[in-house]
Amino acid sequence: MKQTKYQQIYQELSSKIQDGSYKPNNKLPSEHELAETYGTSRETIRKALNLLSQNGMIQKIKARGSVVLDLNRYDFPVSGLVSFKEISEKMNQSSRTIVHYLEKESPTEWVREQLELDKEALVWHVVRGREIDGEKIILDRDYFPARSVPELTRTICENSIYDYLENDMGLTVSYAKKEIVVEEVDEDDRRYMDLKDYDHVVVVRNYVYLSDTTLIEYTESRHRLDKFRFVDFARREKQ
Repeated sequence: MKQTKYQQIYQELSSKIQDGSYKPNNKLPSEHELAETYGTSRETIRKALNLLSQNGMIQKIKARGSVVLDLNRYDFPVSGLVSFKEISEKMNQSSRTIVHYLEKESPTEWVREQLELDKEALVWHVVRGREIDGEKIILDRDYFPARSVPELTRTICENSIYDYLENDMGLTVSYAKKEIVVEEVDEDDRRYMDLKDYDHVVVVRNYVYLSDTTLIEYTESRHRLDKFRFVDFARREKQ
C-alpha cells in the first residue's frame, strides 16, 4: 500500500528523532520551514506532526512549536510495535539474541486458533532468548504462518525478523493487539532464562497484523519479574 505524503514525512521525521538527528527537548523546524523543505502544504506538514504527537515523539506547545520528547525512557513500550534489535540499539547496554529453536511444523491447536489457521497449515516456530548485560531475562516464542512467511533462517532470527519481513519481503507490519499477564514459570523459562529465585514471569502476548489486516505473527514474550519495565505513552484527547 502506497504511503501518502504526510505519512512519508512522518516516517522521515520519526527516523530523525529516533537516530538523534533531532535532540530531545529541542524544537523541530517550523511548519513553514518543513513545508518548504518537503515541497508540500502546511496542512500536510500539520498532519505529519499530529501523527508524531499521537505517537509520543513530540509535544506541540503554543508559541514554541513542536518540541522533541525524550524517547530513551521507553525501554519496552507497550503501545509501540518495535523489534528487540530496534530497542537494543537505543540502550546503553550490551545485548544479544540467542536462537534456541527454529522449525517449520504443524502448530498445536492453541497456536492454530491464535493465528486463525486451518488444520493443514504449517507455522514457523521460533524460540529466542534475549540477553542484556550478560543476563538472559527475556524469552520470546514466535509463530509465523508458513503461507505468509515461506522461509526463515537462524541468521534472520538472530538479526531481526521484522527487518526481513519489511525490507526483504516487502511487507508492511502495521499494528498489534497486546495482552499482558503474569504466569508461573515453565520448563523453557527454567532452561533458557536466568530466573534467580523468581517463580513467575510477565508474559506479553502479541497478535501482529500487516497493513492489509493479515495476521502475520503470534508471539509470547516472557520477562523476568524484576526486569519487567514497560512504559506506555498516553495522550488524552479533548472530548
